[in-house]
Amino acid sequence: MHSVKLPTIHADSLLHKNGDIATVEEDKEIHLLFNNHMADVVLGAQWGDEGKGKLVDLLCDDIEVCARCQGGNNAGHTIVVGDKKYDFHMLPSGLVNPKCVNLVGSGVVVHLPSFFEELHKIEEQGLDCKGRLFLSSRAHLVFDFHQRVDKLREAELSSNKKSIGTTGKGIGPTYSTKASRSGVRVHHLVSDEPDSWKEFETRVRRLVDTRFKRYGEFDCDVETELAKYKELREKIKPFVVDSVQFMHKALQEKKKILIEGANALMLDIDFGTYPYVTSSNTGIGGVLTGLGIPPQSIRNIYGVVKAYTTRVGEGPFPTEQLNKDGEALQTIGREYGVTTGRKRRCGWLDLVVLKYSCLINGYTSLNITKLDVLDSFKEIQVGVGYSYNGKKLESFPEDLYVLDKVDVEYKTLPGWNEDITSVKRYEDLPENAQKYLKFIEDFLQVPVQWVGTGPARESMLEKRV
Repeated sequence: MHSVKLPTIHADSLLHKNGDIATVEEDKEIHLLFNNHMADVVLGAQWGDEGKGKLVDLLCDDIEVCARCQGGNNAGHTIVVGDKKYDFHMLPSGLVNPKCVNLVGSGVVVHLPSFFEELHKIEEQGLDCKGRLFLSSRAHLVFDFHQRVDKLREAELSSNKKSIGTTGKGIGPTYSTKASRSGVRVHHLVSDEPDSWKEFETRVRRLVDTRFKRYGEFDCDVETELAKYKELREKIKPFVVDSVQFMHKALQEKKKILIEGANALMLDIDFGTYPYVTSSNTGIGGVLTGLGIPPQSIRNIYGVVKAYTTRVGEGPFPTEQLNKDGEALQTIGREYGVTTGRKRRCGWLDLVVLKYSCLINGYTSLNITKLDVLDSFKEIQVGVGYSYNGKKLESFPEDLYVLDKVDVEYKTLPGWNEDITSVKRYEDLPENAQKYLKFIEDFLQVPVQWVGTGPARESMLEKRV
C-alpha cells in the first residue's frame, strides 16, 4: 500500500502555547491553510442520470486530481470524446484527461473483478491509466455473494410488491455489512501482516455463513471466490493508497481537485425518496465522509440538472408523464440506463424537487443538461408546487404516501421549436430557451453556469456567472 507523507502543521498554529483553544484570529489562520487549494464538487440534483460525467469531463481539462466519493458500479455515465465513447461505472471519469490522477475513495464499495474489467475496457480504447488510478485502503469490497443476495432480496420484496428496483450489483448488501460492522475492506485483503490472509478468509466465510442463515444455502462457491481474491490481492496492491493522506497531500500541494458524486440527491439514503433510494449518501455529506476531507476545503458545488426529469426503478414520481409527452422525452432523450439498459421514466422538470435539493447541497451554480431534447415541444410544463388534500405543501414531503398523491402545480412556458444543437454560445440560444433557463434560475435563486445542447463534449455552452 502506498503511503503519502503529509506536510507538518505546527501545533502553535492550532493552540495557544499554554494549551488553550485557538482564538478567532488564529482560527482564520487555520482556515487559510485551505485557501486557494480547495476542491470543486459535481453532484446530481435529481434522481440520477443527469449527465454528470460530461461536466466532469469538461472541468477535467484543467484538473489534476479527480475523486469518486461514494456508490459503486451500480451507476454509470457516458463520455463522448471525438469518435470515441467511454462508459464509466465505478472509475472516476477524470481518467479521460492523461494529466489527471484519479482516486476511488473510501466511501465507494468496490467489486474488484468489475474494477479491472472497466479499467481494461477503457485502456483498450486508448486511455493510458498507468500510475493515474488509485483505490482507498478503507473502501469496502463487494463480493459475488453480495450480488446474489441483492437479487434474492429483490425477489423477496417483489413477492410483496415492494421491490426497490436495484441494479443487482450487490451495492446495498455491501453497505449493509459495512453498517453492521461485519464488512471486508481493501486493507484486509492486501495486508502483509502475518496471518492476514487467514484472517481475510475467516471474515469472508463468516459473512457467507450469516447470509446462508438469512436466505438459505443459495448458490455460492466460497472456495472459488477466495481463490479468485488470492489472485486479485497481488493485482490490486499497486493501486491501494491511504486516501486520507492522498487527499490532504493534494490539498496542501494546492492541486486542482474535482470530486464527482454518483447517483443523485433524490437517491440519498437519508434525504431521498426512502426506501426507493441507493444505499449511500449521495449529497454533499457523502463527499466529506467518503473522502475524509473537511467542509472548508470545498469551494464550488455544481448541481447537474436534466432539463426535464427522469428516474429509474420504483417510487413516486410526481411530474411523470405517462402519455405522449413522456414517450417523446424518452425517445428523443434516448433514456436508457448506461449500466442496466433499463428504460427511464420521464416527466417534466420538477422545481419542488430541485428547491429541496438546493437546500441540502447548497449548489453554487447549475449545469442544465439535455436542453436540446425539448427543441420540438410547443409548450413546456414546469412543476412549481405541490398540494395535498387541497392544502399547499411548504416543502418536499418525506412521506411517500403523501408524495404519491400530491397534485402538482404547473407553470406553462412557450417552447422554441428550433434545433439548438449547433448553437455555440449561450447568448445565441433562442429567446424562449433563455427564458426557460431564467425561470429556473429565478425560482431556485441559483445561477445557471452551463447548458448542454447535445451529446458531444463540445456541446456545452457556458454562461459567465
